Amino acid sequence: MKYLSLFSGIEAATAAWESLGWECVGVSEIDPFACEVLKQRYPHITNLGDITKITKEQLYELEADVIVGGSPCQSFSSAGKGEGLEDPRGRLMLEYVRVVRTVRPTWFVWENVSGVLSNGGGVSFGTLLREMVELGYHLCWRVLDAQHFGVPQRRRRVFLVGYSGADRECCAKVLFDPEGRSRDFATIGQAQQEDTRTVESGAGNHEGQIFSCLQTTCGDYSRSDNFNMIELGDRVRRLTPLECERLQGFPDNHTRIKWRNRSEDKCPDGPRYKALGNSMAVPVVKWIGRNIECYDERYYLPW
Repeated sequence: MKYLSLFSGIEAATAAWESLGWECVGVSEIDPFACEVLKQRYPHITNLGDITKITKEQLYELEADVIVGGSPCQSFSSAGKGEGLEDPRGRLMLEYVRVVRTVRPTWFVWENVSGVLSNGGGVSFGTLLREMVELGYHLCWRVLDAQHFGVPQRRRRVFLVGYSGADRECCAKVLFDPEGRSRDFATIGQAQQEDTRTVESGAGNHEGQIFSCLQTTCGDYSRSDNFNMIELGDRVRRLTPLECERLQGFPDNHTRIKWRNRSEDKCPDGPRYKALGNSMAVPVVKWIGRNIECYDERYYLPW
């Protein structure tokens, strides 16, 4: 599989799909710190830069089976002003449509906050659906929570999957979860226990204390009110960037880079928090990728 990653951030898609043997044919990102992470971690991948300035000629040169990306969520989030498509950041969703229209991948995966479903009375999300249907894609969307995919955080996001093949049910097959992890509220206690075990082995067990599943917020993690807190006995502290990397499913120190004449050891925390807070959760993206592989009609033989 070849894929083009839009609004790439620090490349959750590549962190998820590289192990599947997929090839990234290009990324699109403008945030200075995220761009530097991409440059240092994936020097072989071309950054096309500002999505609004990517030309048809550039896109015609790309061969992509999948286009993936989550356009900026602030205009659809309850934490933002909720201006939807009236917000320039919200209109970047239409740039995503433009790229899909030009490249015509077999699949696309679009991610955003669950608030997009109700934003503007559903107009914003409805606009996206209408545009993609007119392009000939079969669609399915679902709210998935990262806590049910092996990381200890509650992070609910909408994933919209589009497919241009003959099987109208293919997208539903990709997002269908026979274990019901994203909707089984009756077993939430069990899920939290599983997440806690993940923390102990993955994010560290500080001074023998255990902390449970954490609620995360969308947007700028460099703001003090968006830091998540861990309770250790009778003390409270902020998560470290390393712990946030693990909460999102990234390799350790993925965002610890050489930055503005500073060594990796001196990389500031602020831009790391922001980049991680704006990213997709790697295990969720990987799960979707595996399912795309399973149900792509070019590879899947239903015998």
